[in-house]
Order: sequence, then structure tokens, then C-alpha cells
Amino acid sequence: MKDVEKTSVERKNSRKRIRRRNRMRNVYGLVVILLVATAVITISYTFLFNINEIRVSGESDMYSAEEIVLASGINEGDNLLRLDCGKSEQMILDQLLYVETAKVERDFPSTLSITVTKCIPAFNVQYSGGTLLVSKKGKILADNGFITDGLPIIYGLEPAETEAGKMVASENEHKNEAFTALITSMIEKGYNNIMSVDLSDEYAIIVNYKNDMIFKMGNWSDVEYKLDLANTVMNDENVKGKKGYLTMIGTNQCSFRDSDSPAAVPGIIEPTTAPKTDEYGNPIDEISEQDPDMEAKFSEINNSRTTTIVTTVTEAVTEWSGDTDYNGGYDDGSQWGDYGGYSDGGYIDNGYGEGYENTQW
Repeated sequence: MKDVEKTSVERKNSRKRIRRRNRMRNVYGLVVILLVATAVITISYTFLFNINEIRVSGESDMYSAEEIVLASGINEGDNLLRLDCGKSEQMILDQLLYVETAKVERDFPSTLSITVTKCIPAFNVQYSGGTLLVSKKGKILADNGFITDGLPIIYGLEPAETEAGKMVASENEHKNEAFTALITSMIEKGYNNIMSVDLSDEYAIIVNYKNDMIFKMGNWSDVEYKLDLANTVMNDENVKGKKGYLTMIGTNQCSFRDSDSPAAVPGIIEPTTAPKTDEYGNPIDEISEQDPDMEAKFSEINNSRTTTIVTTVTEAVTEWSGDTDYNGGYDDGSQWGDYGGYSDGGYIDNGYGEGYENTQW
């Protein structure tokens, strides 16, 4: 029995030593891996992946390759892994006024690529102190005292920064959003028929076209969609070549009219002032509070008048939703129909207001 007990104890101790040895082996292995990784990283950031070639490509009429590399702050021998490409790109844009975009890329194991594009003057941004000459991306190229011919004029942006080399921006977030969407659409879609844009009121943006068309865009939302819609209307066979006004109606309709006067809409003539009420909110019958004989006088005046019908409709309104024509063939004035006091496309004199022949109070 004693021999059996001794053997059992030795076996237990042997298993503990094996588990301890395995744990130590795992620790040693982890330490070795960390040491190797540290050595590889150190070598990579010191001896490997060092730059021995810098390539410059793209459009750059104003600057040489050496000037671009110098502006980036990168030198041969620098380590690719230690480079801050974004910082180098911004340094190029800040130091080289006529560089529009800059892209710095690593080409392992030892080459660096720099690609640039040149600035092209694209817009005049007028403000209280002068006129900014701005590139396609919105970079300020000059603060001029004059407007550059042939380039669209942006009014009302109120730029917060006027220094050359900076990006033009307004403190008004809505105007910034509208301006960015406008210049992006104009450049990408080739809308070179825009003469000026007025952003003075971001809720009532106005676009003036070279063909004497004026587009009342409304607010700053969905600028790209609204420009596309206006362009579709102007190029429709029923509108093309005409001069007039485009107006957004709601969020997805655009109307064309050759006059800026309000459109005549058939229906009930609404009072221009709110009805009077007593202290309890009940409407007051103003006629009953006047001279008792007034109603009789009104009847006598109305009975003595002759009724005149205006049969001329000044214009029809063409409305658009996407590429759909909402005019519905109403060019002849038939849309007015006969609605409670309206007849044959005109208005029956009922004794109210101005604009009716042979009528007065």
C-alpha cells in the first residue's frame, strides 16, 4: 500500500511540472514574437522603405517638379511609413497658389508619387470690399477691384475669408451649402449659360441666365435638382428661345411665365383683412352697425351698373414636374371654365376692387 501511495504522488507532481513547463514555453514564445516584431518595425522605419525616387505628374504650368517637391516638405531618404501624406498635400496647396489639388501616394518599396492639378479661374465672388477671383473648387486666387469678364458672378455670399490661397466660405452655413452645390453642378454638368447667382437671401436664391431667363430657385435645398429642372424647362420646345421667368413651385415643379406679375388664379376672392370680432370672438356684421339706409344705397348703386366681362387671359402658365408638362393644353384660357362668377375665361364684374371696367364704389 505504501508503494502505491508513493507512485500516485509522483504522478501528480509530474503533471504539474508539465503544465508549468508548457506555460513557460508559451511565455517564451510570445516574448520572442514581440522581439522579432519590434526588430522588423524598427528596421522598416529606419532602413527599409526609404525614398530613393520622387515622381511628380499632372498639370502644372506655373511650377516646376522641384518646386512642388520642395513645397511638400518631402526629401529623398525619408521613410515612406513615417510620412504624413495628408499634411504634405495641404502644404502644397497652401504654398503653391495655382495648384488646385494635390495627391501624395506611397509606392512601395521606395518610390513616392505626387500628382497635382492646376487652378483654373471660374467665378467672380463679389463682396462689399471688392471681387474675389475663385477657382473651380472654390480656392481664392486674387482679390480684385474688378469683375473678370466671361465668368459667372456670385452675389451675396458674404465671404468670411478673402486671403488668396484660402477656400472661399461664408459664415452662413446655408449659403455655403448652396454655393458648393451650385459651382459643383455648373462645372460637372457644363452649365456655362449662367451669368450670375444672387445668394443675398438664402430663402430666395435667384439665377440669371445669359439668354435673359431668370430662375427664382427658392431656398438652398436640392440646388442641383432645381438647376437640372430649370435646364429641362428652358430646353423644352415650347419654351426654348423665349425670355421670361422660371419659378419653383413646391419642391418638384417649375413654372415658366414671360411676365413677373402674379398669375391670375380663378376662385373666390379672399378678403385682404381679417374680419372684425367682438370681445367673445364672434364676427361683427359691419353693415348692420353702419347707417341703416346704407344697404338700400348699395342695392341702388349695384342695380344701376352695367355688367362687363373681361374675355382676355393674359398668358398661360406652363408647369413642370421633372420632365412632365403640366400645362394640359390650357393655352386658350379654357382652364378658367365657369366658376362662380367667372365666365368665358374672364371675370364677371361683381363690384369688388380694381381692374374691372366701368366699376367703382
